[in-house]
Parts: sequence; structure tokens; C-alpha cells
Amino acid sequence: MEDFIFLAHLGATLYLIGVIWIVQILHYPLLEDVGASGYAKYHKRHTSRITPIVAPAMIIELLTAIYFVFISYEPIRNYYFWCGLALVLIIWISTFLVQVPLHEKLGARFDLDIQRRLVRTNWIRTAAWTLRGALVLWMVWLKIK
Repeated sequence: MEDFIFLAHLGATLYLIGVIWIVQILHYPLLEDVGASGYAKYHKRHTSRITPIVAPAMIIELLTAIYFVFISYEPIRNYYFWCGLALVLIIWISTFLVQVPLHEKLGARFDLDIQRRLVRTNWIRTAAWTLRGALVLWMVWLKIK
């Protein structure tokens, strides 16, 4: 059963890395080009459509990260799982204390400075997920070697 849970953990993390890089490099910067007149409608559609794309994977990643800090999954040292959970917590904290409030402000009205702050601060999540991906792939290597 632990192998299946680990594969879910790996899959969720790798999936979210792909999503965050598309959001960071393509989607968030392009929001700037929507224009003030159509921005509120576009932003509302964005937020309603992105949630079902990311929320299930984020929940799976969080739950499996918590799961692995409490069990022994040989030959991977528990330390790696604690580091992974710390990165997940950074992502969740950044999401709900930084990105969500910025999205709420942008949902009310377009503001170029807030839009650019969204892009800049999203690097926190992009970096944390990228590090998580490297860490989880390292754990896969430890498991299969």
C-alpha cells in the first residue's frame, strides 16, 4: 500500500510542477494583457477554472506528505519526508497568505502593480514545487537503486 501512496505523492508533485511553471511563465504574465475592461470577467473565469485543476493534486500532495512523515518507508530516511512536508507548507502558506489575497484584489479591479506582484511572489511556489520535485525524484532514486 505504501508504494501506491508514494506513487500518488510523486504523481501529484510532478503534475503540480508542470502546472506551476505554465502559470508562472505563461498564464500569470499574460493576465496583464487582458486589459481593464475585460479583466474582471476573465479573472473570475480563471479562478473558477484553475481550482479544480490544482486543488485535488494539492490535497493529495499534502495528505501523502503528512502520511510519510509518520511511517517508515525504507530505504528513504524520514528526514527527506520532513523536508518535503516543509516545502508543501511553504507552498500552502504562500498560496493562502499571498497569492489568494492578491487574486481577491485583482478580482475587484485590475491593478498593474498588484498583477506584477502576483507574478513576482508566485516564484515562491514555483521554486518550492521545483525543489519538491527534485527531492521526490531523489527519493525515487533511493527507492529503486
